[in-house]
Amino acid sequence: MAILPLLHAVPSLLTSTASSVLAAPQTADASPEPSTSADSTPTPTPSPPSVEDVQRSVEESASSGLEFITGTGLRVAVIILVAIVLTFVSRRLIYRFAQSIAEGHTKRGIISKGDRPQSGAADAAARTRRAQRSTTVGSLLKSIAAIIIWLLAVLMVLTELGFDLAPILASAGIAGIALGFGAQTLVKDYLAGFFIVIEDQYGIGDVIDVGEAIGTVEEVGLRTSKIRALDGTLWHVRNGEILRVGNFSQGFGNALLDLPFPYDADEQTVTTIIKDAASALRELEQYDAVMLEAPEIMGVQEISGEAVTIRVTIKTKPGEQFAVGRAFRGEFKQQMAAHDLTVPWSQAVIRTMPNPTAASATRRAADHAAEKSDGESGGSSSEAAAPPKE
Repeated sequence: MAILPLLHAVPSLLTSTASSVLAAPQTADASPEPSTSADSTPTPTPSPPSVEDVQRSVEESASSGLEFITGTGLRVAVIILVAIVLTFVSRRLIYRFAQSIAEGHTKRGIISKGDRPQSGAADAAARTRRAQRSTTVGSLLKSIAAIIIWLLAVLMVLTELGFDLAPILASAGIAGIALGFGAQTLVKDYLAGFFIVIEDQYGIGDVIDVGEAIGTVEEVGLRTSKIRALDGTLWHVRNGEILRVGNFSQGFGNALLDLPFPYDADEQTVTTIIKDAASALRELEQYDAVMLEAPEIMGVQEISGEAVTIRVTIKTKPGEQFAVGRAFRGEFKQQMAAHDLTVPWSQAVIRTMPNPTAASATRRAADHAAEKSDGESGGSSSEAAAPPKE
């Protein structure tokens, strides 16, 4: 600590010593010449610095350097050190939070009793999705934390060094207001996308309904989401415009089936047909792996003029309810045929009426033919009734 003030005093000491050395030979070699003028005065020569002057200069430099080190310099160093520590601590906390997301510590990841555990492929896909979410969330939070911490640290350091930050802060405030008015939609989209990722509302591969767009999610960004519809249309949806999301691929799915039965089918027959259709479907490995429970008969859903509709639900893995529903309807048709039952359908009797124009024309032709035949028969009869001429 004492060396630095001495180094600050060395330049001034060397300067004064050099000036005294250069001035000494001139005064020593100059021979005394008689004064040619009575008014001439001798030129004063600089005197060499005394020990007291050098000591005083060293003490002043040492005191100024020590004041800088113990004052402004120390505060700047403390600010930078605190910023480094805060950055490290925030990164560790964010890393732990991202790891908790990657490990799936959510309520959705808990498998209820009676449910089958996920297969290896499904579990691997879920782990990959959670890892992607954790990476996205972690990188975003780390960037935000680092920007905030070091921006505050730079402002505090500039304040300690004596810079006037009032104009800068005023300009930044005006720019922030202008940016807030001009980019409020963009900020809204980014905030909505951030919470979509944090809350795991949907992810890549999920089948979702966001209103007008229904399909499979292909990409989830912080500003927009890309959804592929069943007809191949790729929808680009702004996250800030999503008011509700229906996710068909989280937790589990329910295949909702309304099966029509004829009126003469009794309850036992109905139950047998549904169970046989489910048993036939479970014989196929691809459907047995995704059906979590046996079909549940909810009861009579509707009674119409043609059939009695029975509602049945089948609990499946998320996103598999549509395929299971289609396959179960096919098996239901076959089981109905095996039990000599037919699926009721609406019957309609169609009666055709003749064309009025064609009918009137036909009637006129018939009347004309009748009149003609009547005229011919009348003429012949009058001729036969007339007496012969003499």
